Amino acid sequence: MQKEITQKGPLLNEDGSLVEAGYAKSLIKDYDRKKIKAKKSRIKEWDYYLIYNADFAIALTIDDNSYMGMTSVSLLDFKTVKEHTNSLITFFTNGKTMLPASSKEGDLLVENKNIRISFNHIYNGRKLFLYMPSYLNGKPLEINVTLTDEPQESIVVMTPFKEKKTAFYYNQKIVGFKADGYILFDGKKTEFDEKDTRALLDWGRGVWTYKNTWYWSSGCFRAKNHEIGFNLGYGFGDLTNASENMVIVDGVVHKLDRVSFNIPQNEKGKDEFLKDWSFTSNDEKINLTFHPILDRHSDTNILILRSLQHQVFGYFSGYFILETGEKITFEKKMAFAEKVYNKW
Repeated sequence: MQKEITQKGPLLNEDGSLVEAGYAKSLIKDYDRKKIKAKKSRIKEWDYYLIYNADFAIALTIDDNSYMGMTSVSLLDFKTVKEHTNSLITFFTNGKTMLPASSKEGDLLVENKNIRISFNHIYNGRKLFLYMPSYLNGKPLEINVTLTDEPQESIVVMTPFKEKKTAFYYNQKIVGFKADGYILFDGKKTEFDEKDTRALLDWGRGVWTYKNTWYWSSGCFRAKNHEIGFNLGYGFGDLTNASENMVIVDGVVHKLDRVSFNIPQNEKGKDEFLKDWSFTSNDEKINLTFHPILDRHSDTNILILRSLQHQVFGYFSGYFILETGEKITFEKKMAFAEKVYNKW
């Protein structure tokens, strides 16, 4: 069952539980950090942008997990199959990063001697900037990106957790911005433009349980004279009322039901992330194959905290069947799929 929420109002009840669980096609509920009734150390807030084309990707993150905050930048080169991530951690941020209560307004800036990173709103888009004086081998990195043509609809989920009444995840995925700008590193300027470069925003606010695993896949590209985006995911929370699965065509969301990530495993049951995956759904509206080329893998393990991540980039082929019955097929389009395990 997929419950669409269409009525505006507060996200949380007075007891800190969700007013409604389900999905929407815009950020319809009002998030107010002050109304959270769980321990403040359990609050997680982040903005994550991915900008990419067939040759490279940029990932920019600002998050505040209460007991720690992180600013992060990743550069991925699909031609050389190399990537590098530089993350800066600050302890006991407790909301002082000041992430906005809405994705629709409010700018974000983190600035210190090691980094300047800003996410600013412009008309129908965003302006992203990063300067890191020592990104890799003591060399500075500058990124300047303009995102435009924000899709008119997005996928928003309000997900509760059965284990704890005051735990919830309020998440929006905006998939399909057009992007132009440049990367300046080691004396080389790489320029890109909206003809072939797309972007997405993962906007998340919530109170999480201590241990969980999530599966997430997303991408955006042009196919058969349409702007196509998709978002697939599951693995945590109570999904009785809604999943985050959707395909977006020319800015319009078409909802999907349950999706399975079929990751190959070896004889010992260990995931083989760089072998071909498949994706299927219970409503038979998708059938995708995924040929990986690069695994952005990290394993941060600090006493009682751990984050084991495999964000895998590669080529997707297959089809989506829309709510109208139309079948959208495509071949060898760059996107990603990930599996992340957290104790946080």
